Amino acid sequence: MQLHTCHQTHRHSIFCIVPPHVLREIARNGSAAQRNAALDTLALDSTMRTQRMAFQLLATAAPPPVLAAAPPQVHRTIYTAKNAQTEPGTLVRSEAQGASGDQEVDEAYDGLGHTFDFYLQNYQRNSIDDHGLPLIATVHYDQKFDNAFWDGRQMVFGDGDGTVFNRFTISLDVIGHELTHGVTGSEVNLAYTGQSGALNESVSDVFGSLVKQYALKQSASEADWLIGAGLLTFKDQALRSMKAPGTAYDNNVLGKDPQPADMQHYVHTAQDNGGVHLNSGIPNRAFYLVATALGGNAWVKAGQIWYDTIRDRSLKRTATFNAFAARTVANAKRRYGATSAEQKAVADAWNKVGVKPA
Repeated sequence: MQLHTCHQTHRHSIFCIVPPHVLREIARNGSAAQRNAALDTLALDSTMRTQRMAFQLLATAAPPPVLAAAPPQVHRTIYTAKNAQTEPGTLVRSEAQGASGDQEVDEAYDGLGHTFDFYLQNYQRNSIDDHGLPLIATVHYDQKFDNAFWDGRQMVFGDGDGTVFNRFTISLDVIGHELTHGVTGSEVNLAYTGQSGALNESVSDVFGSLVKQYALKQSASEADWLIGAGLLTFKDQALRSMKAPGTAYDNNVLGKDPQPADMQHYVHTAQDNGGVHLNSGIPNRAFYLVATALGGNAWVKAGQIWYDTIRDRSLKRTATFNAFAARTVANAKRRYGATSAEQKAVADAWNKVGVKPA
């Protein structure tokens, strides 16, 4: 069986919210139906991967021309795959149309809008690519598909199996996370392996959480700092915790959350491109520590520093945790001053998780 592990490289990439280690645990511990859903998700049609590779080759051989930036105006189109493996599928709702009555369609529409508004209002970013990219989503993808992903061009949502996962449009932070892969890809485009890959995942968690906090108008102290709250059918459990990595879930199907919270527990593995979904817990906790140390709304200062950093031309695609930490300290200094509380909070946070800015 060919496994589809939901990641590729370059602009046309597939980034999935549910890590492969979670799906493997379901396949190992779940019921027959849960196991089948997890394996089907892992074994997503190889034809789709071949198509993505073709897009990559075309992009490499002949990059598309840079178009003039469109006026900052959200443009959303939502399609349904009707439980087939089709993209984009059948058009269901376009920009400015009223609610469709299909919960997944309307949640996807609202989630795309919240993410667009978050980036525009806080960082003056005009959509995902900063050039007015129209936002496209496909819902009801495949049958009992246990994932959601950004494929480099659009969002895709599965319905979940109904026993481990609810519908994948249910969590706003999941939508913000996946669309942020597009933001990162159009900026530093962090290489999806090892520490740079874990940073790629962490940046998506950071801004996914901030999208939700902004929509709910929460302060850093009020936020739950969970990624995928409501996505799992297990009460009060989520995919990841930025506040306390390693505590997001613990049940007889998924097992116990294996994310490390500091460098002392860094996971050395060849799986999942060098543990990109595991070790992202370390920079996630660093951001949480910065945000709560500074207080107020996390997107204002902590988020601004992280946003400055992914747009920092000094940051390399292959950045390590140390290198990324150094740029966050430098950007805090540049924006707020050398002896500022903001710079101190950033340096202290990285120190607490065992990362030395280099």
